[in-house]
Amino acid sequence: MRISSYRVITLLVAILSLAAFATAQNKGFEISNMDTSAEACTDFFQFANGSWVKNTEIPASQSRWGSFNVLAENNRELLRGILEKASKDPGAKGTDSQLIGDFYYSCMDEAAIEAADAKPIIPILNEISKLKTSNDVANQIAKLHNVGIPAIFRFGGGTDLKDSTRYIANSGQGGLSMPDRDYYINGSEKSQETREKFREYMRHMFELLGDDPQTARDNAHSVMRIQVMLAYASLPRTDLRNPDNRYSKVSVDEAEKLTPNFSWKDYMSARGVKSASDFNIGQPKYFESVNKMLENVSVREWKTYLRWMVIDSAAPALSKRFVDAHFDFYNRHLQGTKEQQERWKVCVRATDGSIGEALGQEYVKTAFKPDAKKRMDELIDNLLLAFRERLNKLDWMTDETKSRALAKLLTFKRKIGYPDTLRGYKGLTIDRESYALNSLRTDQLQIKRNIDDIGNEVDRTRWGMTPPTVNAYYNPPLNEIVFPAGILQPPFFNPEADDAINYGGIGGVIGHEISHGFDDQGSRFDADGNLKMWWTEDDRKKFEDRAACVVKQFDEYEVQPKLFMNGKLTLGENIGDFAGLTVAYDAFMKSLEGKSKPSEIDGFTPEQRFFLGWAQVWATKSREETERLQVTTDSHALARWRVNGPMSNMPQFAEAFGCKKGSKMVRDDMCVIW
Repeated sequence: MRISSYRVITLLVAILSLAAFATAQNKGFEISNMDTSAEACTDFFQFANGSWVKNTEIPASQSRWGSFNVLAENNRELLRGILEKASKDPGAKGTDSQLIGDFYYSCMDEAAIEAADAKPIIPILNEISKLKTSNDVANQIAKLHNVGIPAIFRFGGGTDLKDSTRYIANSGQGGLSMPDRDYYINGSEKSQETREKFREYMRHMFELLGDDPQTARDNAHSVMRIQVMLAYASLPRTDLRNPDNRYSKVSVDEAEKLTPNFSWKDYMSARGVKSASDFNIGQPKYFESVNKMLENVSVREWKTYLRWMVIDSAAPALSKRFVDAHFDFYNRHLQGTKEQQERWKVCVRATDGSIGEALGQEYVKTAFKPDAKKRMDELIDNLLLAFRERLNKLDWMTDETKSRALAKLLTFKRKIGYPDTLRGYKGLTIDRESYALNSLRTDQLQIKRNIDDIGNEVDRTRWGMTPPTVNAYYNPPLNEIVFPAGILQPPFFNPEADDAINYGGIGGVIGHEISHGFDDQGSRFDADGNLKMWWTEDDRKKFEDRAACVVKQFDEYEVQPKLFMNGKLTLGENIGDFAGLTVAYDAFMKSLEGKSKPSEIDGFTPEQRFFLGWAQVWATKSREETERLQVTTDSHALARWRVNGPMSNMPQFAEAFGCKKGSKMVRDDMCVIW
């Protein structure tokens, strides 16, 4: 199990139908997707995407379907071709081709997976069955963490938030199976229904392991009791947005006093941590609660809980009966997905997730063009310049804080396409015998590497995503923006589209990631990537007042009856969308200086096409269950409000579409930050 000392901030990417998108590549937006009977100034998401939403059915194997399915699907098909070729001709042992080919083969070998059933985890379960004392339980936690089982808490190496040059050991709350603490403690009817479904799922899984029905029910009750206690001890996601609630550096001796029933020295020794006189114990009160639980919960119940964490974590790599049970709860109930994906898609995703560097090197040979990197560099330069000009013009920030903000902006690093420095997979054994064991070995390699990082200097060449990933991120401690090759394709980045569309698409993405350096979390990190208050007290108050406007705005968006967006949870991403889109528009306008104004396309001006470029990126349709899950757990707003939210704060949008004061897309109390 790997834990980072910071939260990598991402741009959640949605998905569009292949046929509609293919006809739109030459201009970057599709007229047939629009609902021109809707008023652009009333609901721009509906105006830009209404016909697509009306006419699109979510595929049975998906929980949501959206505007860039073509990109995700094309990438999967491309990766499938690479993997099937490698599985037929894997090449020399230890090469990238052999690793990805044999891993994919083992995942596709369903007959072998069925024959193995639960055998791959039996040795671990047998170890748990022998535990007799609370010390045995504590020792077993370390063993489970070494193989990637996330029992009770999280632990691993990551950048020290207050010394971005070094890796530090980090621990934090965890140990839950459902997606969030609220699923355990919320009193709503839906939450109670989900808890009952979870108990049924656990009971079923214990029966699959051989427990009789009554024992299985008792075991499910024990696990629920422990996880409810862990949930009550955990901080809400909104509180974790504050970096101060994720950082509490203590000496190992101080940690021992905090948890006298759990020896950190023994734990770190068992984990192979070589040098750690101090570490970050992220949420001290959580560990105080765990300490009491180690005394008050019986060894028998702990054994049941640990057994559960093993089977729940391993289920996707085991035989069909375990996979089906896992899918029925996590996908069918929590997300509304109707059926499982084709096996090859599961195996493509698993290979990318386990040995993505090896797969990524093959991917970029086919999918990434050097011209894309050059053009991205130009766009990033333009967006950084536009942000700098906007910073200089701020009337609410003092020169003292402004100079520090500008210094931070000037130190932004960028990564485009794929890593220049590869870590490789020396010592990793992948064969065709067992998919579950291959998965275990790849986890163990990554876990060992992560633990070995502790105490060393930060390696700034590493990436947090694989090259085929359709996403992007900002990393606060390294003050870097990262754009994998997977996202640098149409329709985000379309060389056949006019500049208006590219600035609205990939320009908005670049602006979004730059803006994360100045959102509610990123703005707490200085130019060196350290968690440090570089603002004057008065300027910080002004920033937080402006951010509160965005919180209030999104709190008022009703997703389903009585289900509202969480403005505090989504604040960082909303600032990213709002500021990023504003800066991208500035950069686009600057790019037109000294040139003839581009002609209209399909009756739309370049200014209007800019906003259509962003809006059609987010053409998305989600199942009701997925919407509830996203509202509870996701820092990103739903697609409709990723369009209407930022644009309703932008006078540039109102001017482009002639929206008058009083229109729904023109807020009376416009939020203004950057």
